[in-house]
Formats: sequence, C-alpha cells, structure tokens
Amino acid sequence: MGRMTTSAFPDAARPERAPRPAPPPRPPLVRPRECLVTGVAEGLSRHLGAPVTAVRALFVVLALTGGAGILFYAWCWAFTPRQSGDEPATSAAPVAWTLTAFAAVALVPLTVLAAGDGRRFTPALVGLVLAVTAVAVAAGVWAALIDRRDPARGPRHAMAVRTAGAILIVAALALTLLAARDGGVADVLVVIVPLVGLAALASTNLVEKWRELSGERDKRIREEQRSEMAAHLHDSVLQTLALIQNRGGASSDVARLARAQERELRAWLYDGDQPADSDLPTDLRDYAAALELDYPVRIDVVAAGASTERASGEIAAAAREAMLNAARHAGGEVSVYIEGGVDGVDVFVRDRGPGFDLAHVPSDRLGVRQSIIGRLRRLGGAATVSSGSGGTEVHLRSAREEVGGRG
Repeated sequence: MGRMTTSAFPDAARPERAPRPAPPPRPPLVRPRECLVTGVAEGLSRHLGAPVTAVRALFVVLALTGGAGILFYAWCWAFTPRQSGDEPATSAAPVAWTLTAFAAVALVPLTVLAAGDGRRFTPALVGLVLAVTAVAVAAGVWAALIDRRDPARGPRHAMAVRTAGAILIVAALALTLLAARDGGVADVLVVIVPLVGLAALASTNLVEKWRELSGERDKRIREEQRSEMAAHLHDSVLQTLALIQNRGGASSDVARLARAQERELRAWLYDGDQPADSDLPTDLRDYAAALELDYPVRIDVVAAGASTERASGEIAAAAREAMLNAARHAGGEVSVYIEGGVDGVDVFVRDRGPGFDLAHVPSDRLGVRQSIIGRLRRLGGAATVSSGSGGTEVHLRSAREEVGGRG
C-alpha cells in the first residue's frame, strides 16, 4: 500500500484558525474637564493607553531639549478639544497663585539689580522685568478665563489674583524707573513693558464682560425663538387640544388625554425655567394634571394675590387631599381657587357632585376629618366643608405663621 500523505484529507477536515479579535477602539484625544492643570497629559495618556506619569515625564524631558516639550505642550493645549459636557472646566492645581508666586520670586533679584550702585539696564534686569510682567499677566489671564468659572474659586479668587498681579507689575515699573538714568530710547522701551502688562491685565476683565454680554445675547435669542414657537403652537396645537376637550366632554378618555397633553405642552413652553420645588399654585396644578390621568375629571387651578406658601406646606397637603376626594367621588368639573395675602392664604376646592353629609361619614374614614380639618386645626388654621345638592366646597384657611410652608 502506498504511503498516505496529509494531502489526502479534505480541506474541510483541517482545523480553522480562530480569527484574531479586533483591537478595541482608541479613546478620542480630548482633554478632561476635571484635571490637574490643563488636562493635556491626562488626555494623551488616555488616548495612547500609557501611564499619565510617563507622559508628564516625557514633557519634562523634552522641555530640557531646547524647549521642545514646552512648544509641544502649548500646541496640544491649543488644538486638543475639551471633553464634551456642560460643567465648567476645573483644575486641581492652584495655577494662578503658582504663577503669582513665581512673579514675586523674580521681583527679588530685580529689586537688587535696580537698587544697586551702578544702576543701568543690563540684560539681566531687562529679562527680569519681562519675566515679572509676563508671569503676572499669565496668572491674571488664567484666573479670569479658567478659575472664574470654577465653583471652588469663583470671581473673588480671580479678582484677588488680578490685584496681586497688578501690584507686582506696578512694583516692577517702579524699579524700572529707579534704574533708568539718561532717559534714552532703551530706557523708554523697557518702561513701556510694565505699562503694556497692566493694560493686558485689565483687558482680562473686559473679556469676561464680553462673555457675559454674549451669554445674555444668546439667552435673548433663545427666548425670542421660544416665544415664536409658543405663538405657533398656541395657534395650532393648543387650540386643537382645547377643541378636542370641548367636543369630548370632561369625563371622556379622549378629553382627559388631551387635557394632560395641553398641560404638559404649556408647562414646557412657559414654565421650563421654573424651579422643581415650586410654590403652592404650581404644585396644585401639577397634582391636578396627575389626577386628570387617573379620574374622569377636569380641574382648573386659578391663583390670585401673592403668597410665600410652598409646596411642602401642610395647607398644600390638605388641598391635595380635598382635590383627590373631589376627583374620586364627584368627578366632572372641579375648580381650585387660591387667594394669597400678607396674613395668610385661602384655598377653595369646589366640585359639582351630588354632595354628602359629613356627619354621616363613617368614623373610620379619616380623609376629611384628619387629613383636612384636623391638619389645619393643628396648625392654627381652619377648614370648613360645605356640601349640598349643588356640590361641595372645601375652604382652607392657613394661619399667618403657616405661610412659608412647613415640611
């Protein structure tokens, strides 16, 4: 018999090599919003998958080779975008105060050179003047453009850094004038350097003012667009929803759904900037919208007068209980009227149900007795329930000390 070779086996019997898994995608090159200084080294380390300490050491080594590391760092800082997000960019290191300290240290040898016997503009003195001015301006720019938006620092921090930088530049200017002897062209040029630094330091405040004006302009544009959208929706969608409610009746499912959508749309258009923990009228409107989804009822909430009553107050809880009873037992049309004043707040909850007699309510039903009447009595207010064949009215009256809300 002949010798069997491996070629006699069919190709299907050969084991197949498992494909190599695809390498994971490299993270994008972005600078984090929370970083030590600028986020350049941390962003590069995430992008390259290298330790951040090694990246920082590489920048230091390159900085010693003719300043290449400094130029590369500045290039990365200028062209690497920030990580997306709404929170402001923050740096953990006190960069502004560190630069201010460097300027103060450089001011010491400048004082020695300027106060010497042979006072003249040596290259060392000119270099120290330039260094003090440039570092002080850099500290002010950093504080105004970066630290000002940091919640941990803020505008006072930026103002303190700019003030310290201005003091250092004025001191450098005084020492420069002290060293000037003949008033030549070179003397004038060196004296101009601190003056330009003071102008640059003052311009940082103008940049922040320009930012605020740009923000106000953008906000005004958004409000105008929102008003145009509200007018368009009011003339189309809101009128259609109101027509559906009128045709469907208060107790129909279609009308309840249209009523809920109308409330949500109006809240999005007009109450988008209102705080979540709001006042009593806003809370009762939200509660009315929720009740309309669960019960065949239409609840109108009207507020008049000024009141500091909050949604966390006890009168708000009693009003919600009265609205729940009206939606559960009466249905149909329910009106809530809130009248605020300096001496308290009144809440009226009216329905058009068959009415009931409070004396005939079983003793184990504590909704009206405890959650409404008892709650207001314990707070020094009053609650009255008037019921008849034409409907029921619950009147809640808070004492003056209750205004402001109790949790």
